[in-house]
Amino acid sequence: MQSKAPLFTPVLIAGSVILMLGFAIRASFGVFQIPIAEGFGWARAEFSLAIAIQNLAWGIGQPLFGMVAERFGDRKAIVAGALMYAAGLVLSSFAVTPGQHQLLEILVGFGIAGTGFGVILAIVGRAAAPEHRSMALGIGTAAGSAGQVIGAPFAELLLQHMPWQSVFLVFAAIILCSLFALPFIRSPRLASRQELEESMGQVLVKAIRDPSYTLIFLGFFSCGYQLAFITAHFPAFVTELCGPIDPGGMLSMIGITATSTLGAVSIAVIGVFNIVGTVLAGWLGKRYTKKYLLAAIYTGRTLAAAVFILLPITPASVLVFSAVMGALWLATVPLTSGLVAHIYGIRYMGTLYGFVFLSHQIGGFLGVWLGGKLYDLNGDYTLVWWIGVGVGAFSALVHLPVRERPLMAQAA
Repeated sequence: MQSKAPLFTPVLIAGSVILMLGFAIRASFGVFQIPIAEGFGWARAEFSLAIAIQNLAWGIGQPLFGMVAERFGDRKAIVAGALMYAAGLVLSSFAVTPGQHQLLEILVGFGIAGTGFGVILAIVGRAAAPEHRSMALGIGTAAGSAGQVIGAPFAELLLQHMPWQSVFLVFAAIILCSLFALPFIRSPRLASRQELEESMGQVLVKAIRDPSYTLIFLGFFSCGYQLAFITAHFPAFVTELCGPIDPGGMLSMIGITATSTLGAVSIAVIGVFNIVGTVLAGWLGKRYTKKYLLAAIYTGRTLAAAVFILLPITPASVLVFSAVMGALWLATVPLTSGLVAHIYGIRYMGTLYGFVFLSHQIGGFLGVWLGGKLYDLNGDYTLVWWIGVGVGAFSALVHLPVRERPLMAQAA
């Protein structure tokens, strides 16, 4: 008999608010690529490395914040993350050398970890009734997508009226405002008797010894590579390589007259379609095998990226690609986190998903850094795109052997 627990709970709504605000800021960093590089006369690789380090710090911080949340409390982990996020943004606004930016992005990355998917989705997953868990994870992930819809265009709008340093200060204030949702974060510790009796170390060792956990870890790499590369470099890519916008066309009529504006809007388009994609993924994850859904998503991303780079880059192709990629963008997150919870339980979901997310962020580090480095060497992003196509195909294949059933049932 199914419980009558509601899907939309205060925990889900509060967690979604924190994710939306945090991800709005995180998704806007690509908009600063050109202003910061040109303002200081840096090579493209310099600020790219800063964002890459941010991604890596986010990945390293994710399991650490998961452990903090599970040992000392969810709220303490979120507060620590928000304070580090805000401090990193404030200090970055005063940075004047590449080394300073790169060092401070470690602080920003840890802040994102404390307010991001690893901590919040674990809270949402524990608070949700089992029959709603997949859908709740999808809605929480979609909230991050909603932040992406507003983040990049909002940053672009602010940059038209103030220097990038002031925008960073505004963003620091916004992330601190997310703490007003904290009183509603009350996640129960729903777990089986065996999960409660086992220590974090015991569960982690079992997961590491399980080949399926390794496959999930490896498969999440390409997700980070593709998403981080596009978030950090797509606005600049569109600004420089997209064909001209028709002065009398529809885009001009709605205020998109420059490719720089189109680049920021494309990130928002990704976010809009991502809302639909992540909610749909959460709904499908309750009804179908998650590993096959993940393989299908990675296959779709691979084909979309290959077709896009082979065709001429036009305003129409940019918007179509953004819509297609957006539908597949974070659809992997509720499925991957749900897969971890289904196989290994929810007691230490934050830590276990955090280590899987580390793979995602290692991919993110390489996607952002290689984007800047190879751009400086070759003058374009072509090779980076094709590497993304290759790792996407790898992830589609690597999920197929995953054994999608609770680990205790496998042992039995």
